[in-house]
Amino acid sequence: MTEPRRRHTEHTLESSAPPEVLYGLVEDVTTWPAIFGPSVHVRHLERGDREERFEIWAAVNGKVSSWTSRRTLDRDALRITFRQERSQAPIASMGGEWIFEELPDGGTRIVLRHDFTAVGDAPETVAAVNAALDRNSAAELAALARLAEYGGTASDVVFSFTDTVELPGSAADAFAFVDRADQWAERLPHVKRVLLTEDVPGVQTLEMDTVTADGSAHTTRSTRICRSPEWIAYKQHAMPKLLLGHSGLWEFSEQPDGTAVATARHTVALNPEAVTEVLGADATLADARAYLREALGRNSLATMSHAATYSEERRSASPKAD
Repeated sequence: MTEPRRRHTEHTLESSAPPEVLYGLVEDVTTWPAIFGPSVHVRHLERGDREERFEIWAAVNGKVSSWTSRRTLDRDALRITFRQERSQAPIASMGGEWIFEELPDGGTRIVLRHDFTAVGDAPETVAAVNAALDRNSAAELAALARLAEYGGTASDVVFSFTDTVELPGSAADAFAFVDRADQWAERLPHVKRVLLTEDVPGVQTLEMDTVTADGSAHTTRSTRICRSPEWIAYKQHAMPKLLLGHSGLWEFSEQPDGTAVATARHTVALNPEAVTEVLGADATLADARAYLREALGRNSLATMSHAATYSEERRSASPKAD
């Protein structure tokens, strides 16, 4: 049987940002769901200083797909190479590299290369993969440039934070509370409307209206990946002006001492251009980070608090052994 032909693509963009800042945004793959539109969740399988393996979930042609990739990080050369270990059809194999070339004016030429083979090697399949790479690569390069060109470091605009709550009941019951987001309008005071669909088991689409402490209302839409009974990851698609990207992770675990905990992690890409518009003329990026930390953390803490109460009620209602 003839092996599928390997195709090569290259997409480039020149940015006024320094290469180190752009490299930093690509280096931490766990922040990708907050930076890049198609990415939903990334979970490390192995992680070293220069080598890493991870599973990634991303929207491809309107559906959520997942695959496993390996990357090599070269901070000195400002180069990151990647190779999918397990690809999803119609892609048979894929790899590539990110290159950040410093320009004479201090800016950067970003180069994103891919090589791939397509299942069956049919012309229409190859054309569809090329079209997806053209669309996604252009969007990813533009997103990087937008975040990096405000004039600071990557951590100024892309950051994460975590809150943890001890559970009086089981981690599995707390997971069930968060998993059943279709019941949040009845269970959570800051949620006013919910629409939840789950056409593929473990992959949910969630739309809801929430009310913040100042009384303002927001409509959010998210994709959620649910892995019972341990974690639920989500990628937010509709966001307020202050956010360019927002992803999160709920984790539920039983501890060695017999206690159970729930953890909520947020990863945020804030919009520097909206800071003064939303928070006032004198507001800074630090003010925006503090505002988002408080607002997002307050809602997830409220959800975890209700999940803890639910887990306690479930434990109390369980039949007692003689």
